[in-house]
Amino acid sequence: MDFRIIKTVISREYTTRVKKKSFLVTTFLVPILFAAMMVVIFLIMGNTKERKMDVAVVDQSGIVMPHLSSGDRVTYSDFSTENPDSIKAHLKDYGKTALVVVSPLDTVKKTVSVQAYSKDPLGVEFSSSLSSKVDDAVEEYRVAQYGIENLTQIMEEVKSNVRISEYTLDDSGKESVSESGIYMIVSMLLGIIIWMFIMMFGGQVMSSVIEEKSSRVVEVLISSVKAVDLMFGKIIGVALVALTQFFLWIVLTVVLTSAASAFIGKDVLKSFSGNPEMMAQTVGMTPEQMEAIGGVAAAADTTAVAEPQGEMQTIMATLSNIPWTRLIISFLIFFVLGYLLYASLYAAIGSAAESVEDTQQLQIPVTIPLMIAYMIILMAFQNPDSGVVVWGSMIPFTSPIVMLARIPYGVPMWQLVLSIVLLFLTFLGCAWLSAKIYKVGILMFGKKSTFKDLWNWLKQK
Repeated sequence: MDFRIIKTVISREYTTRVKKKSFLVTTFLVPILFAAMMVVIFLIMGNTKERKMDVAVVDQSGIVMPHLSSGDRVTYSDFSTENPDSIKAHLKDYGKTALVVVSPLDTVKKTVSVQAYSKDPLGVEFSSSLSSKVDDAVEEYRVAQYGIENLTQIMEEVKSNVRISEYTLDDSGKESVSESGIYMIVSMLLGIIIWMFIMMFGGQVMSSVIEEKSSRVVEVLISSVKAVDLMFGKIIGVALVALTQFFLWIVLTVVLTSAASAFIGKDVLKSFSGNPEMMAQTVGMTPEQMEAIGGVAAAADTTAVAEPQGEMQTIMATLSNIPWTRLIISFLIFFVLGYLLYASLYAAIGSAAESVEDTQQLQIPVTIPLMIAYMIILMAFQNPDSGVVVWGSMIPFTSPIVMLARIPYGVPMWQLVLSIVLLFLTFLGCAWLSAKIYKVGILMFGKKSTFKDLWNWLKQK
């Protein structure tokens, strides 16, 4: 390989791509859309007024209505003496949002059935709340059937709600707050980011090769440079474009998000952060999960009693315990090596095809490991040290994604180093094989290539 020529190809590939309108539009549009999305979410959450519901209840069992306490959102009215069919037919005239009909009590099975009627769907939250209240009523009735004095009170007193305060210990034995939910989010985010970038920019390498091949530009280029030099120059050039775009996305997102925060105002942010239910809906968690996170105890010295702290304090304390230096360095290493590995394979695929449609079959062996890696990271936060996850972080075709998902939970240094070494050696081997395919395939026209053709090209000297 001639590194001087490769450098020239890299320069050409980089400058050509960063000057394209698509690069500029994507680079600036994505952070703007992200910041706009955050503004919209905060504005909606800060200003949305929940719909109030006035519900008529026909309780034929006699045990449920006492448990249907009204709140800010839902008001229950007792219509047990009315005919439910009449209420259903004139629901609007009654000024009610919905009708809940509780069946007569089944004294054999000791339960009831419930039907809810409304003009519009009631929503999952209302249904869950109603179901919980009915369950409480049925449970209380069943307890009363045992005839034990104060049994209800006794059962309430024996119930517990133990919260687990998680801590991690360093080599010196110092305690620090740890929250598994935060590690899960970080590991998922890192795994998905690197998966997305490998797919996106690996596909760009393949598309670029196909474009030059179909336009016959490659014939002119091959007359000046070697096919192998052209392939590596293209791969590295696109990698630099990817890193440039990624860096700009981070900078622009931080700037725009800060500006958006100033635009929204501190009052809206304060009201949002002070509403656990609202925060839970935004991040896709249940209020119980948010409450559990908020109940994690703060780190304290060995002589002090741990004090519980709020959600944001726990999140920030957990984030501060993540090995960010190792994580960032590992991200860059696995991103670069993972991209180079898959980009070399995509380049070989692109050289064997004359259109994107022709690559669909050839891409299958490349996309399957990526999909497997994505599925493995879904298991990583449940058991980061399971055999599947550990092997997935070692096997080079899945390690760029899976290892990034494991690092927040802590990975032995020898496993991290071994994974990087295996990935690097695999890249060298795949790059050598891809170069053999690229050298032949880039000048093949008029024939749809198959796996058999690729194998024959590999055997050529």
